[in-house]
Amino acid sequence: MFNHASPDYVCPICVAISGKETSDTLIRQSDIVYKDNFVTVFISSFFIGKNSGTVIVTPNKHYENIYDLPLKYSSHIAKIAKVIAIAVRNTYKCDGITTLQNNEPAGNQHAFHYHLNIFPRYENDNLHKNMLDKKTPTPRERAPYAEKLRKELKKKFLT
Repeated sequence: MFNHASPDYVCPICVAISGKETSDTLIRQSDIVYKDNFVTVFISSFFIGKNSGTVIVTPNKHYENIYDLPLKYSSHIAKIAKVIAIAVRNTYKCDGITTLQNNEPAGNQHAFHYHLNIFPRYENDNLHKNMLDKKTPTPRERAPYAEKLRKELKKKFLT
């Protein structure tokens, strides 16, 4: 239904979910903090402004956007997102959380696979003004965020 990926589109999220680490994706297996039969959760390949360690929740099966996403996936994503948001809040000691999900190019969707961003928020962090202040950290720079979240999830929420 409102799809924009070209027929030859190589989905970077699907590549990562399949366990591959290729030039088609920035996502590394070490970024993954949780995976079940429906979703994979990982540290974003981009750090935005002062909001490093953003987490992404995505369905394991390819759906381009919210219009395509079946309700059984959207309800599971909401459940997991709540657990992840609490873990992010506890782990990063942030002041709040913003969830963001973009659809279609006009909605600023850059990867044509449904994904929900969970941003750690801090007082006066100016996240929305800093959206263009995007950095691509190395897997090594992302690793501490993934390790801390995995530990928090095992300790309190998801096993």
